[in-house]
Amino acid sequence: MNSILTSIPYENDRPPSRASLTIVNASPTVIVDHATGNIVDAAALQAIRSIRAHQHSLYERSKRAFDITFALLLLIVLSPVWLTAALLVRLTSEGNILYCQLRTGKDGRAFLCLKFQTMVPNAHALKMELVAFNEASGPVFKLRRDPRVTSAGRWLRKLSIDEVPQLINVIRGDMSIVGPRPPLPDEVAHYTPHQLGRLAVKPGMTGLWQVSGRSNIGFDEWVELDLEYIRRRSFWYDLWLIALTIPAVITTRGAY
Repeated sequence: MNSILTSIPYENDRPPSRASLTIVNASPTVIVDHATGNIVDAAALQAIRSIRAHQHSLYERSKRAFDITFALLLLIVLSPVWLTAALLVRLTSEGNILYCQLRTGKDGRAFLCLKFQTMVPNAHALKMELVAFNEASGPVFKLRRDPRVTSAGRWLRKLSIDEVPQLINVIRGDMSIVGPRPPLPDEVAHYTPHQLGRLAVKPGMTGLWQVSGRSNIGFDEWVELDLEYIRRRSFWYDLWLIALTIPAVITTRGAY
C-alpha cells in the first residue's frame, strides 16, 4: 500500500481531529500515526535512539534550566515586539492571531507548535495547487514568494518575528532555544534512517542551519548541519549559536 495517513497543518489554533487528515500517495519510509502525528515505526525509533545514546545528562539538565530562564527573559524584553506583531496580525489578517500546527519533536513525538498567523485562512488548500512550484529539495515545501503569505506576514517571516510565540513551546518543554527546526509529520514520513537522526534532540528556535543560510540551503545539507550540531553540542556551543543568530536575523539571509 503506497499511501500513509498524515496530519496536515490546521489554522486558527483549532485542535487536530480525524477530519484534518489526508492520504498522501507516495512511498513513505517512516510510519506516522494518523491521529497523533507521532512516529510509531520501531525501526525509525531505534535509529533515533542510536543517536541519543551519546547525550550527557548534566548538559541536558543545564540546557533545560537555561532554556526556561532565557525564554522568560526574552518574553519580557521582546514584549513590545510581540505585542506590536499581534496587533499587526489582528488588523491585517482574518482568523486568530496565533497559528497552531502539529510538528514532530524529540524521539518522534508530535507537539503543537505556535507561530503568529502569517498566511491566508485557506493556506493548506492553496498549497495543493502550489506543490508543482516547490523550490525546496527533499520532503520540504518552500516558495520564496509564497502567494499564501499576507503582506504583514511577509515582514514578520523576514525578521523571524513570527516565531516569537515558540518561546512558549520552549517554556513548556516541547522545544529548546537551540536545536534543529521541528519538521511536519508528513515530511518525517519520507525521512531516511540517516535523516531521522535530527529528531534525537529537542527541536529549537535557532541552530546551525539558521545561522548558515536557512532556506538558501538544500535539505541534504540542512540535515548534515543538524547532525553536526547534535555531535558537537555543548553549553558554550549553544551560546555561540545564539550570538550568531543576531546578525543572521538582522541580515534576513535565507528568511522567507
